[in-house]
Amino acid sequence: MGVGLISEGTMRARFNNTGSAAGNDIAGHAPIGDARPASSHARLRRGLLAAGLIGILALSAACSGDEGPARWTNGGAGAGEDAAGPRLGAAVTSPAANATGVAPSPVLTFTTQEAASTELAVVDADGRPVAGTLEADEGRWKPRDPLRWGVTYTATVTVTGADGKTATTASSFTTMERPDKLVNVSSFLGDGQTVGVGMPVMVNFGREVPPKLRDDVQRRMAVVSTPRQVGAWHWVDGDTVHYRPKTFWRAGSKVSVRIAARGIPMGDGWFGGADLSVNFNIGPSLIMTVDNKAKSMVVRRDGAVVRTIPVSLGKPKTPSSSGTMLVMERLRKTVFDTVEELGPEEGYRTKIEYAQRLTWGGEFIHSAPWSVASQGRANVSHGCVNMSPENAEWLFKQTKLGDVVTVKGTEVSLRQGNGWTDWNLSWDQYVKGSALPVSG
Repeated sequence: MGVGLISEGTMRARFNNTGSAAGNDIAGHAPIGDARPASSHARLRRGLLAAGLIGILALSAACSGDEGPARWTNGGAGAGEDAAGPRLGAAVTSPAANATGVAPSPVLTFTTQEAASTELAVVDADGRPVAGTLEADEGRWKPRDPLRWGVTYTATVTVTGADGKTATTASSFTTMERPDKLVNVSSFLGDGQTVGVGMPVMVNFGREVPPKLRDDVQRRMAVVSTPRQVGAWHWVDGDTVHYRPKTFWRAGSKVSVRIAARGIPMGDGWFGGADLSVNFNIGPSLIMTVDNKAKSMVVRRDGAVVRTIPVSLGKPKTPSSSGTMLVMERLRKTVFDTVEELGPEEGYRTKIEYAQRLTWGGEFIHSAPWSVASQGRANVSHGCVNMSPENAEWLFKQTKLGDVVTVKGTEVSLRQGNGWTDWNLSWDQYVKGSALPVSG
C-alpha cells in the first residue's frame, strides 16, 4: 500500500449540495462554488470541476508513491504550513512507499507534525499484527522479531493533536526473498548469564564482513543497558566485533543485545541469516590488582578490599604480562602440558586446581602448592599467577567470567588480542575500532 488516496466517497463528503467545501479547503485550494441556486448548466460545470479535482488529487497521490514518504494530514493538505499555520500530520520516511527487497529487520522511521501523541501499527498481507517497539520521540519503530522473507507489510501511523483530532498515514513495503547464501551470527554469551563488570559483548560472524559494509552492519547492532551507560563497538577483525562501556559496567546492570542481521548484505552475495538477541546480567564488582613489586594480589569487591593474597609471578625467562585482563575460563581441575611448546627441559605436565585463564597464551591464576615458600617473595612461575591452595580455592569461589585482573610492574606488556584485552585500550583507542562515529 503506497500513499493513501482520497476516495470519491470521501471527496463527496467534503462538499455540500451546492459544491462548496464543507469547512476545510482541499489540498490548499480555496472553497469551490457558493450557496446560491444555480442553473443545470452551472451545476454541470461545478460537477465537472469537482470530478476533475478528484481525478487530479488521485493522480497526484498515485504518481508520488515512489518519489517520497507516504504522508497525510488533516484537511488533505501536505505536511508543512498553510495560511492557518502548521497542520496535524505524519509521514513514513523509511522504508519508502512500495519499497521492495527490504531487509527483514527494518527500522521504520517517520515524522510527525503538531502531534500530541503517536501510534504506529504494522500488519502483514493477511492483516495480522506485528509486535514491535515504538520510539515515538525518536520517530522510529523496530519489529520484535525478524519479519518473514518476501512478504508485504503495511505500517500505519496515527497522530492525535492537542484538540483530540487525528490524522493517519499508511505505507507499504515488501521484504526481500530468502537468499541462498546466509551468514551465521553467534555470541559467546548466553541468555541469563551473570558476568563480571569487565565483560565485553562479543559477536562473531560466520564470514568476514568487508570493511565497506561494516558501518551498515554496525547500524543493525544495538546494546541497551539498565542503568544506561555509554559504550561503543570495536571491530577486532573482519568477523569479530566487541562492545564495552566507557568505564566498567555498573554492578547489578542488565544488558540486552540485539543484532538485526537477517537479510543485511555482507558482501559477495552473502546476507545475514538470522537475528541474534542476548540478555545478560552484571554481578558484583570484583577487581583483582596484582603488583609485581609487592608480590601480592589485592582483591576488591564493590570497591572494598576483601583480601590481600601473596603471589609468585613469572620468572625473568618467562615473565607475566602487565596489563588489564579478564577471567576468560574457570577450571576446577585441569592439566597443564607445555612439553611440546617449551621442550623437555623447560616443559612440564602437571595437574592443576582452581585454574582461571587470563590470556590465550596460557597465563592463568591457579593453585601452586609447590611455590608457596616463594609466594610474596620471588617470581618462580612460567608466567602464571601462583598462589596457595587455600587462597586459590577462596578466589575461585568469588570470581565470574569477565571479572577484572590488572597486573602491574612486570618485564613485558600484554599483547593486544592475547585474551579479552578490551580494557587494555584507552577509551580513545577503543572507539577508533568502531565503523561509525561514537559520541560520549
